[in-house]
Amino acid sequence: MSETGVNPVTAVEGRGIPLRGDEIDTDRIIPARYLKCVTFEGIGEFAFYDERFDEGGNNKDHPFNDSRYVGGSILIVNRNFGCGSSREHAPQALRDFGVRGIIGESFAEIFAGNCTSLGIPALTLPGEHISELQELVERQPERVIQIDLNSGTLSAEDREYRFSIPEPTKKALTMGTWDSTRVLLGNKPEIERTFASIQYLTGFR
Repeated sequence: MSETGVNPVTAVEGRGIPLRGDEIDTDRIIPARYLKCVTFEGIGEFAFYDERFDEGGNNKDHPFNDSRYVGGSILIVNRNFGCGSSREHAPQALRDFGVRGIIGESFAEIFAGNCTSLGIPALTLPGEHISELQELVERQPERVIQIDLNSGTLSAEDREYRFSIPEPTKKALTMGTWDSTRVLLGNKPEIERTFASIQYLTGFR
């Protein structure tokens, strides 16, 4: 654990879940009718709900329903994943489902930022490498994928890829400052000193 009280994220390891398709928006990740929750606890069961179940509640063909990928924690997606509404429920639902890292061709900026605030690395690779990984996982769903944020490499089978991640995002994850609320609360003495130094606020204590 870092000095901030937040666990650094330097590596992620797990089996993959291949999810094909460009422009998968946040309304598909978590339908709007499930945004009424008071907390995010249990929201994972509604991830991709309309993609996974028909009106009768029967399973549809979707990677999240596929027994081969049960327990997978690294989502492999295509272009502009997480576009549309900026709802933070989308990465929260994925995290509650068990996703701990996402590899894609590109991400909507706000979605990627919301992932970072949960300690979920959203990493990018060229389209041909994404296709290779998706095909690999579809052939060998038991294959473990290893992500090393410090070296900037992703390993799967005998292949190694160099991914991209914004330097400030990498720094926040690896230094344990990705949870801004927890970092703020961990600096309570400094907050109180600053508050006490602001004359027009001290009279309201």
